This record gives sequence, C-alpha cells and structure tokens, in this order.
Amino acid sequence: MATREVLSHEMKPGSVDLIMTSPPFGLVRKKDYGNADAHEYLGWFRPFADTFKRVLKENGSLVIDIGGAWIPGQPTRSLYHFKLLIMLCEEYGFHLAQEFYWWNPAKLPTPAEWVTVRRIRVKDAINCVWWLSPTPWPRAENRRVLQPYSESMRDLLRNGYKPMKRPSGHDISEKFGIDNGAAIPPNLIALAHTESNGQYLRYCKELGIKAHPARYPAELPEYFIRMLTDPGDLVVDPFGGSCVTGEVCERLGRKWVCIDLVEKYLQGAVGRFKKAPRAPKRMEEVQGDHEESGYYKAYRPGLTWNGVREASLAVDGGKKRPPLNAVAAKAQPVKTSRPRAAQMDLWGRAS
Repeated sequence: MATREVLSHEMKPGSVDLIMTSPPFGLVRKKDYGNADAHEYLGWFRPFADTFKRVLKENGSLVIDIGGAWIPGQPTRSLYHFKLLIMLCEEYGFHLAQEFYWWNPAKLPTPAEWVTVRRIRVKDAINCVWWLSPTPWPRAENRRVLQPYSESMRDLLRNGYKPMKRPSGHDISEKFGIDNGAAIPPNLIALAHTESNGQYLRYCKELGIKAHPARYPAELPEYFIRMLTDPGDLVVDPFGGSCVTGEVCERLGRKWVCIDLVEKYLQGAVGRFKKAPRAPKRMEEVQGDHEESGYYKAYRPGLTWNGVREASLAVDGGKKRPPLNAVAAKAQPVKTSRPRAAQMDLWGRAS
C-alpha cells in the first residue's frame, strides 16, 4: 500500500499532531530509496502535500528536513527545496512558522568536483528544515528545547549588567540580566551525523539486512517532537526509512506511525525496538569529562587570512578543470601565524 493510501485510509482528517519527516531529496543522482529528480520534485510532492494538509490538526505542525542539490554539470544550486516551501504555502495554505538550518559539522567536503578539485565552492554542510502549519498559531513551547548559557552570559549574570541602549538601537532592559536557567536556542541546529555502530546498524548487519542509507540523527526529530507535541500526541513520519522518528516517540511517550514503501527498511527498523531506546547524552553528562564536549564550535572567518598576497582568480571562474598535479599542489596545508584564540562557540563565546 502506498504512503498516501495509508494516510488516506488509516488516518482520520485532523487527527495528526505532527508530521516529522525527511523525504527523499531532489538529488541529481538516483538513490536506492527512490528520490525524484530535482526538476520533477514539485509534481512528485503535490499529492503528499494535499494528504498532509487533510490529516493534520489545525494547530498541528509539518516539519520537513530537506537537503539541497546542485544543477548537473555546473557549480550552481538548484532552487527545488525553496520552490517546495513556496508551493506548500501558496498552493496548499500552509504557514511558515520558522525556517531552521541543520549544520552537520562532520559533513565531508562535497561536491568534490567544485570543492576539492576546482576549489571554487565551499563544502555543503547545511540542510534546510521547514516548520509549517495550517495555522499561524501552531502549538509550540521553546522552553522545552533550551540550551546552556554561554560563558559570557554566565559572567554577565554573576557580575551584573547596566541597562542601556546599544549602538544598534536595541534597548537592553534590566530583564536581560534575569537568570532563567538556560538560553533560548537559535534556529541553527548543530548535530554531527557520525553514528557508525549503533544498535540499528548492528541489528541490520547481524541479519544481513541493508541499512537505510539516509538516516538523520535522533536529536533532530527529538528537538521538534519535544517542542511541538505533548505526551500521547500522534506523530507521523510518512517517509519513515529506518524509523528514527518512531524510536524517539517511543522514548518520549508519543503515539507514532512510520510508513515506508521499501519492506527491507522496515524489517531493519525493528532493530531499533529490540532493546529500550537510549537517550543521547545530555549536557550535564558530558561536561564532567570535558566542559566543551557538549557542543560544536564554529570558526570565525579570517583565522588563516595573512595579508593580501594571493594567487590571481581564474578568469573563467574554474570552468576549465585543473590538471591533477595542480590539484595536488594546492592541497598543501595552509600556514598561519595568527593566534588560535580567534574562535567562537555557537553561543558567541570566544575561546
């Protein structure tokens, strides 16, 4: 039975609190899980959009994790995932509650042709996450996804703060110095997708089942399941894959349904429930070993900028592929005399 048929026949209209999913991306290369070409993506997605709108509660949410794609043969980006967002809002009446960006610090430098061979682009390490709803007022609570204060904020709370208007025009009141226990997170989600020997993969290996090749880390759906649903609510993943969404819901006490067309992926997903799912380590657990091990750092631009003596830019913008020996020569480590101190964590703290 197709995904849309399951949703249409098994789900009552207005019965779903959250659709949390990562659909097949509109990629240039075909994958085993059946992705549509980027230029055909909107037509492929329309029947799903109509069904999603029908089964969602009016104050429910649709969260879509979707990666970008490159136009075949040239170093320019497809707009398919932005067109999808516009289509969902303009044609199906969804409201964009907020856009999120999932930064994967462990992402390899791809696409290799443009990033490591011709050196004319930087690596693509961001997925867009669209949070939409049938209403401008979906149920949500950001206090469920707070993050630790930065060191600079802890210093401010310890030493006090003088209310004042900043040069930007923002008027920082006395309330800014109130200790609320934790900070409101930004819409940048930093998660390194590095799992290689988890329970799911071991189960698939033991049974000779091919693991799903496109799994998002459990913390990603958990973020939105926590913020947008209550225990007992119904969460649906129409492109369930290895059922990461279901594993998180089971642990958090939400009702859930995961759907996938490929039976072997569902057979492997059973391995996620053979033992009680373990929650990822929390900040207080990892800080005991090393204070900085609970988050990732984003380097400020300029750490290796040493003067202006640089090679001239290629007039053709990298259109002509360099010879292999030239690529190897350019791959030498960059020497820098700058101090390593100019580094910022995700909460703006210098280190």
